[in-house]
Amino acid sequence: MIQVLATALTVVAVAAAVWALVLAVLDHPITLRTRPTLGLAAVVVLLEAGLLVQAVVGVVSLLGSDRVLDRATFVGYLLGVAVVLPLGAVWSVAERSRWGAGVLTVTCLSVPVMILRLDQLWAGHG
Repeated sequence: MIQVLATALTVVAVAAAVWALVLAVLDHPITLRTRPTLGLAAVVVLLEAGLLVQAVVGVVSLLGSDRVLDRATFVGYLLGVAVVLPLGAVWSVAERSRWGAGVLTVTCLSVPVMILRLDQLWAGHG
């Protein structure tokens, strides 16, 4: 696990969640035709790229480590956090109401929770 990357991903995910929440409150559906949602989409793509890097580094670190941890759970969280964001993004674009932004808010908030759990597993506290 790259701790600096995990922290950066957490900050970006919370910022994206706040952005999506503002869009939901303002009743802006997630469409890829307006500047606010295009900017949010760019942040989500950046976040996903970082999550994929973290997943690859996490698996490689796991293979080269003699740490005592539940390897299946750790890999499951690595893959889960990398999969949940694209699924939530697709769902939010498909939803043509304000709740599309709500879906993206919840999805982005799930990322820091899963990263925290990954840190706990990596440290051996889980």
